[in-house]
Parts: sequence; C-alpha cells; structure tokens
Amino acid sequence: MDKSYIQKLLKCIKDIMAENRDYLIELDSVVGDGDLGLTMSDGFAAAYTAAETFEDSDIGKLLYTSGKAMSTAVPSTMGTLMASGLMNAGKVLKGKTQISDAEVAQIFSAYMDGVINRGKAKVGDKTFLDGINPAVEALNASVEQGEPLAAGAKKAAAAAETGYKNTNTLLAIHGRAATRGEASRTLLDPGAAVAMLIMKAFENSIE
Repeated sequence: MDKSYIQKLLKCIKDIMAENRDYLIELDSVVGDGDLGLTMSDGFAAAYTAAETFEDSDIGKLLYTSGKAMSTAVPSTMGTLMASGLMNAGKVLKGKTQISDAEVAQIFSAYMDGVINRGKAKVGDKTFLDGINPAVEALNASVEQGEPLAAGAKKAAAAAETGYKNTNTLLAIHGRAATRGEASRTLLDPGAAVAMLIMKAFENSIE
C-alpha cells in the first residue's frame, strides 16, 4: 500500500466522525463540555485536507503533516491527543513509501503510543485507550497469524466496540467525569467511542 491508502483511511475517519458528530456531542454533554463531536469532525477534516493535498510519497511525512494540521485546527485536549497519535505514527513510518499489512497495524500501535505519551493515561482509566488498546491487540494478533488485513480490521473494530461498551464498568480517573467519583462508573466514555469510530473507519477503508 502507498500513500493513497492513508488518504483513503483518513477520508473514512473524517466521514465517520462527521456522521457521528451529534452522537459524540450527546455522549460528551453528559461527562464533558459537549464539544467532542465538533472537535473530532473538524479535526479529522483538517487532517484529511492536509493528506489529500500532500504531494510527497513519504507515508510518515503525510501522517505527521496531517497530525500537525489537526493540532492547529482543534487545539483542545482531545484534539491534541488525537493529533499526537497521527504525528507519532508519522515518526514511526518516516521514510516509507510502501507499507505492508504489518506496517498498517503499526500505524495504530504508534497512534496509541502517541496518545499515551501525550496524555499520560493508562488502560483502565476510562479513556480513549480503553477502546483503542483491545483493537490494537486484536489487529496485531490477526496480522501475526497471517490473516488477511480485512479480517484483522473486522476483529479490531469489534474489539474497539466491546472496549467502548465496557467503559460503563470503569471509574473515571481524568477530566470532568472524574469529579463524579463513583457515579462516573456507569457512564460510557466518549473518548473510547472515538476509538471505536476510528477502528470502524479502518474496517471501512479495507472493504
């Protein structure tokens, strides 16, 4: 796969965030300030626009440039975290003009690492990581087993959805939700919903 696949992937993410903007706003209005749907739809639209007009064939540079565009467009906490994921994936894949299935999987591992490094949260803290981590694990396992990338993407999307739905058993450690204490436990995490949507977009990009 070359840079055209990354452009397709970012378009799929942009589209799914736009389609689910109101859903994310509704989720976030319960535990945050309600702007998550706007942040994600505007942020990934900026990332895709940067990718679409990117002329170099370097996939790493494309991802990094897209992340920079997103960080400029939506400099909020979640916008910065998602942009950091893109930028870290760009650093890991710098110099690549063609990528294998394993390197596609590496994009999401690097994305997660970028979010962890920036946000300092961990799995179980009721954040984006509780959606993305099971997806990354499922995708890596599928690739290691030699399955087609489409199968891995399907498993990753399902794992992210399960992870998101399981956030209503976790205690919030960060953000406004954490101020609710034990009352935060039954709420679904909007960040994990974003992870679920990213992995669904990934599945869409392979179909």
